[in-house]
Amino acid sequence: MPSVAETFFTKLLAQKGQPILIAGPCSAETEEQVMATARGLQALGNIDLFRAGIWKPRTRPGSFEGMGVAALPWLQRVKAETGIPTAIEVATPRHVEEALRHGIDVLWIGARTTVNPFAVQELADALAGTGVPVMVKNPVNPDVALWAGALERLERAGITDLAAIHRGFSTFAPSRYRNAPTWILPIELKTRFPHIPLICDPSHIGGRRDLLLPIAQKALDLDYDGLIIETHPDPDHALSDAEQQVTPARLGEILSELQYRYRSSNNADYLNKAEELRQKMDVADREIVEALARRMALVEELAEYKKENNVKILQFDRWQEIFNTRTEWASKLNVNDKFVAELYKLIHIESIRKQTEVLNGRPQIDGVAHLGPGL
Repeated sequence: MPSVAETFFTKLLAQKGQPILIAGPCSAETEEQVMATARGLQALGNIDLFRAGIWKPRTRPGSFEGMGVAALPWLQRVKAETGIPTAIEVATPRHVEEALRHGIDVLWIGARTTVNPFAVQELADALAGTGVPVMVKNPVNPDVALWAGALERLERAGITDLAAIHRGFSTFAPSRYRNAPTWILPIELKTRFPHIPLICDPSHIGGRRDLLLPIAQKALDLDYDGLIIETHPDPDHALSDAEQQVTPARLGEILSELQYRYRSSNNADYLNKAEELRQKMDVADREIVEALARRMALVEELAEYKKENNVKILQFDRWQEIFNTRTEWASKLNVNDKFVAELYKLIHIESIRKQTEVLNGRPQIDGVAHLGPGL
């Protein structure tokens, strides 16, 4: 595992003592647009990387797909005139070759590429030995294994200067977000790769300017290492993702409104009180696990009676009763009823697994019951 002083990102974090800030347009459209954005960001004085889309992977042909190689000299000019290092997305070995030939400082692998292990491996092979820092966005679908696999492929190719970008996940469920943040997944990734900085992309998560600040704030409160926010001198007329881009001036306002909180505190009163509350939570957690053990023992006993009387596992009326009453109890106790609903879905899945095991007289192969509700 690399030490915290060995990568572009961790060095930057150590030098700043604050999160990494990455900004720039969704797409490099013209040299004038790129330079206007860069000068506006330079004026803010705290932007660490200038990002711009050169090759844009669009869902359907016919929409703006980027200026390609023609835009790379514009980024060279950005760095020469503002001193801000540059970053672009790459999706093929040819992209890597052109980016490095034009002196691009940092590359990132996009969500549509991360989802394809073959494409990631080709990029890893092309990047081997280059020493260039690489950021990896989460795959479009909510799959931590694919995200982790992309990072592992790069690490096995000798690329250790890495960061992960959380840009949200596609969902069919109604959502206020363009891509649901599903915060538990990047947290899971961070537990697997604690040495790799985690950067939040509020632009792609929110898809709207008004959501950038609350998403960015939540990311910082969850101890993310940086933010990447799309910026454009005239967002309303941007050729791609107009609704989620902001002007450099508005970006400055957003950054000034963020609350940068400490990871901990040396205040003795805080430390003593925090330790006291954590010990109480440990006791409460033990009681929760003991209650779950008692419940599962009752489930197993019920399953034995069902087996003796040749009764099916699925009992829809009973499940509906449980689901409704437990969420009502939660509301009365001032506990989030949606959280309790999700918790009981998990409890119910385990209950079905245990009953299936009893009725069939053998453990399930995958350890999880893929059946509908019923107790």
